Parts: sequence; C-alpha cells; structure tokens
Amino acid sequence: MWRKSRQLATSQPCSETESECKKGGKQKLSARTIEDKFERLCGFKLDDLSSFERFTTLLYRPTDPASLGVVRALFGLCMVLDVVEERGLADIDIKWGDPMECHFPLIHGMKAPSLPWMILIYAIMWIGAFGIMLGSRFKVACACFVIPYWYIFLLDKSYWNNHTYLYGIVAILFWGTEANKYFALDATKMKVTEKTAPLWNYFILKFQFFALYFLAGLKKSGTEWLSGYAMMNLSQHWVFSPFKLFLTTKQTDFFIVHWFGFIFDLTVGFWMLFDKTRIPAMIFCTAFHLMNSRLFSIGMFPLVCLATMPLFCNPNWPRRLGSFIKRNYARPFSKKSQETRNYKKIVMERINESYDEINDETGNRSSIDDGNQEGTNSISSTITCKHIKGISSKSTRVTKKQKFVVSLLLFHVFLQFFLPYSHFITKGYNNWVPGMYGYSWDMMVHVWDTVLVVIKIHDNVSNEDRYLDPKAWVQTNRWEKHGDMVIQYASCLRDNLIKQENQVFESDFQRDRKPKWSRLSSNLSIYIDVWCSLNGRFQQRMFDPNVDMLTVNWHPFQPISFLMPLLSQYNSYRYKLEEIQQHVYTWSNDTDVLFVADFPGMYLDNYISKNFTNVTLTVLEGEITYSDEEQRYDIVVSKGSSIQIQTGQFHKVTTTSAYPACYMYTCTNRNKEEPGTDGIMELEESREAFPITKEIRYKVDAWIRALYHIANSFFHLVYNVPMVRRVQVNE
Repeated sequence: MWRKSRQLATSQPCSETESECKKGGKQKLSARTIEDKFERLCGFKLDDLSSFERFTTLLYRPTDPASLGVVRALFGLCMVLDVVEERGLADIDIKWGDPMECHFPLIHGMKAPSLPWMILIYAIMWIGAFGIMLGSRFKVACACFVIPYWYIFLLDKSYWNNHTYLYGIVAILFWGTEANKYFALDATKMKVTEKTAPLWNYFILKFQFFALYFLAGLKKSGTEWLSGYAMMNLSQHWVFSPFKLFLTTKQTDFFIVHWFGFIFDLTVGFWMLFDKTRIPAMIFCTAFHLMNSRLFSIGMFPLVCLATMPLFCNPNWPRRLGSFIKRNYARPFSKKSQETRNYKKIVMERINESYDEINDETGNRSSIDDGNQEGTNSISSTITCKHIKGISSKSTRVTKKQKFVVSLLLFHVFLQFFLPYSHFITKGYNNWVPGMYGYSWDMMVHVWDTVLVVIKIHDNVSNEDRYLDPKAWVQTNRWEKHGDMVIQYASCLRDNLIKQENQVFESDFQRDRKPKWSRLSSNLSIYIDVWCSLNGRFQQRMFDPNVDMLTVNWHPFQPISFLMPLLSQYNSYRYKLEEIQQHVYTWSNDTDVLFVADFPGMYLDNYISKNFTNVTLTVLEGEITYSDEEQRYDIVVSKGSSIQIQTGQFHKVTTTSAYPACYMYTCTNRNKEEPGTDGIMELEESREAFPITKEIRYKVDAWIRALYHIANSFFHLVYNVPMVRRVQVNE
C-alpha cells in the first residue's frame, strides 16, 4: 500500500515549468544515487546518523558473531602466550622475587605483593586468558584476565609499551561484547535463537585497531620521523633485502622505513574498512607485521594485529569458509542432509520477506545492508522467521540501557583520541618528548642512545661521596629518561643503601674486620647525571646534576623542574654529524667518534681507558677548557681547535662560552671488532640455520618454568614449603 501511494504521489502533474521539473528530478535522482552509493560503501544510511536514537538502533542491529568469535579465540591464544613470555610468568622469580628490587609504579608508594602471591595473581590472569581463548565462562574469564592485567600494569610503568596498553584495552572491550556466541564452549549451551550479537561489538573493536594504525601515523607526521632520524640504519636487516635491489641503504631507510611507514599507518585503517581495498590492504598489513616480528623484540604484538584483522571482514566469513570446505572436501550430502538444506533455504527466503516488511514499515533499508546480506542469510538459516522479526521489531525501540552503552562507546572513542595528546595536562611525565612511553602510540618514533649515567651518593654527615652502578637493583634502563622514575629510583636507592648498610655492619663477620668505607648515615643526598642522545643529536645532559633527587619537588601536573632543555638549536647539525661520522670511519676499521654538547658553566668528568689510542678532542661550537691529572692549569680550546687526550686517567672538560659548547671525541679502539648490532635489531646473517627451532625451545622452556613457579607457589602457600628462586647476575 505504501509503495503504491508513493508511486501515485510522484506521478502527479508538476506545477512548475518543465525545465525546472526536470532539474528538480535530476537533483533528487543524484541525491538518491549518492545515498545508495554511500549505503553500499559503508553498510548504513546517512539517516542512521541523523539522531542519537537512530545511531543507537544502528549499533544494536543483529549481526553474525562468527568473525567476532574467531578473533576472540585467536586473541585469547596470543594472551596465553603473552602471559608466559612478555608479562613474565616464566621469569617471575627474577622480575618480582627480590624484595629490594626497585620498581616504578604509576601511583607512588604502591608496593608489589610477595613472590608467592604475585605468582597467584599471574596464575589467575593466565587462567583468564585460557577462558577467553576457549570461550568458557566468558565474562568470568575476562574478569580474571583484565583485573590482574591492569593491576600488574600499574605496578611498574618502566615496562610500558604501546602494545601493553593495547592488550588491556582490547581485553576490556571483549569483556563487554558477546564474543562467546560462536567458536566457544559457551555457545554449545546457548539456544540457536540467541546466537546474534549487536553491531557495536564489531564497531568498537574495529575502531580500536583503526585508532592503533591511524594515531601511529599521526605520531609519525612530525619532522623527527619524516626527516629520517628515528630509525636510522634499520635497513641493514635482512628483511629489507628485496628493496636493496633498486635502492641504497640510505634510500631504504628514508623512503621505505620512514615515509612508507608513515603513509601505511595513516591510511591502512581506511583501506581495510572497504570491500574493494580490503584484500590488498591486508596483504600489505600481513607483510608489515611479519617484518616487524623479525625486526623488533615486541612479543605478541604482530600476531595480535594479524589475529584481529578478520574483524574488518564480512562477519560471516567463518561460516562461508566452513560451507566451502564442506561443499568441496566433505562427503556428498545424504538424502536427509539435502532435505535439511532445502528446509533452510525456505526459512531463509521467509526471513528475507519478513525483513522487507519491517524495512518498508520503518523506512530503514540499512537493517540489512548489501555487504552483510550473505552473512545474514547464513545466520538466518538457523533462526526462525518469527524470532528474527521479533529482533528487528525490538531494534526500533531504543532502551535507556542501550543509550547508556552507546554513550560509553562514544566516550571511549573520544578518550582514545584525547589521551595520546593529553600531555599538556600530565606535565610531570614529560621529558624531551611529551608523555610516557605507554598510550601515546609513538612506538619507535623516538630513539634514545645513552652513553653515561653517573649516580653520586653524598653522605651529608661524613661529607663523603660514593658512586653507584646505575644497574643496581633495577632490571631496565627506562627510568633514565623519565624524571618521575628518577625520583622513584633515588628513593629506592636510599632505602636499600640504609637497609644494606645496617645488615652488613650488624653482622658478626663485619664487626671482626675494619670496613673499607665509613658507615653511611641516614642523611643522604643522591645526584644523578644522565647523558643521552635523542634521534641522532649530540650527547647531552638530561637532568641537572646539581639537584638532590631526594629533596626535589615533583607533581604529575607540573613541569619537571630539574629537566635540562633539549639543545634543539643544534638540530641542523645532525646531517653534518653523519658526514663527520662517515669520514672518521674511513680512517680505519677501528676508529670511532662521539659527539657531545654541554651547557655553559657545567663540566664533564670523563675517564678513557688505555684500550683507546689516538684520542682527540675537537671543538665544533663554543669554547671549553681542558684539564687532567697531569695538567697544572687549564687549556682553552676554541671552536675549530683540537687537543690530544691522555688515556688511563680522568680529565675535565668545562664549557666556558656563554652558550652551549659542542665537541667530539675521535679515537681508535684496539678491541673494536666488527660493527655490533642495535639493541632492538639483530642482523640475521649470523643467526642459526633454523632459528624457529630455537624459538620453539625457548617457548617450551618458558612454559615449563611457568608451571614450576605455579606449583612452587601453591606448595608454599598451602604447605609452607620454602620458595626457590633464581638470582639475576648483571654482566
């Protein structure tokens, strides 16, 4: 009836002139064509975004949960492996076993529980990962995984990575979805009529991985990345061999690593959203992640990205794949099976008719879009017409709960775009670059090269200075670049030094012999001097070495008062530094160079061992004075001048110019072997013939250790059996 009335309305005579009537008809036809193209491209109408209620109706549209279930299982499998490896269950005795180990919690003063309870927390998280993978008691499994995961996440921010944050967010999102309705143990207990999921289950997960790529691309849009200074010399790895057939090493670094990486991250999320570009985008995406898995030690991250790519595909692809396999490789259908297929075909046709009736009544053709037609048919073959019609009717009535859920989803979308750029609020966590290395999606954008860390312990009672190994009571060097972590480390050092001092001097053995040092008092000052380079710049101080880290004020919403500024005025020198470096390397295979910049009035105490010869100090900018143990007076060295350095002793270089001075050391290293490899990259020309066997052995050993730790913790907590743990030895 509605269709007939619409036809009569359009056939009435036009009161306008014929040309105006034709013009208006063309405009309407053009608008309708655009809307149809939009609907075919995106799977929904523009009208679905016209109001919050229509948008909520769209997000609650019944959808096939097949793809969601498969992705859930694959993500759970990755987390099962991740808990053992990157979360550290296999090495938990080393990571969390020493009560004197320094950790860096987000909330200052937050302490980790003892090793047996820590193992129990990891075991619960591991069980939760298994539950997610199997889809067994799904909501409980998600809770068992998410709560311990984020608790451990907050316990030590020195281990944060972009993908560490990603796993926790994705697990929370899965917790809210109905991903256990397919390829899950829970699905076997559900009624056939319950096996649909709202469209927002796909929407929010696809958004999260779209944001992963898109925000990473935005972070790469800065001059540091596009100028090619972030990932220098990465093309030496064997995975770039095909590009070296037509590009030089330098061109590969610049065009493939930096520019292609930028364009890829910025656009690949868009390409995977649309049917026509999805397959090529996924091919590039697969190659990209496989290369990353060989280039960097980033755990399960490439595999998680590969496992979640099917989210962008048609929701019913697992059913279509299963049907294809049965049709081509299974035995011919029996007579009974053929009758069942005929029955399902009739049911499918009736369901399509019921959908047409509902769409005609609501005027909303987006309830089933063309792109999802086959997926709907696959679901509908197992659902009665009456039930589907009931779902569609309900979807037009938006409840308060649905509005609340959609509001939470939109808030999450806003939060994910806001947090990476929220560093103007959390100023206390900024250093030379904004924010912590966690949720900013700036992975590999900033490369740090630290050459020297000096920790001076000053006893204010005896007025003595002592120097401490920067690797003491810590397993990572991430703290060196973050002011909040420097303060936490200084506080931990003070407590450990006093505690260790009391233990040593109260022992009978120590009482019987004269100590080498006088006893430390509890009135200490700790000064930390960090020298590092950011993205190929000069080595320079990061923090003021004259500030006592035990008395300095720090606040999460205020800038770090003891942070030294990055000498960005010498950014243009980076190209020249590279030229000088290449020139020095031509002298011989054993020559090396180090570039240093320092602030006016400050000095560098440096010691060069006798393994180095022909050591020369050359001033590039400013003016310095040089003195050593044999010199009775300071030697002034101006810009462009050089001086020979005596090895085997300390020397002092003081900046006397009114602006920062830049200088370089050139030397010959007697013990220098062939060029080493970068810390995050290993050239695989020297790798084993079958590296996969080594990885398998490592994973098997890790699982054995993980199970041993759990058993060890159980017997300790239940039967009070002493815990056995390994001790890490610093090289």
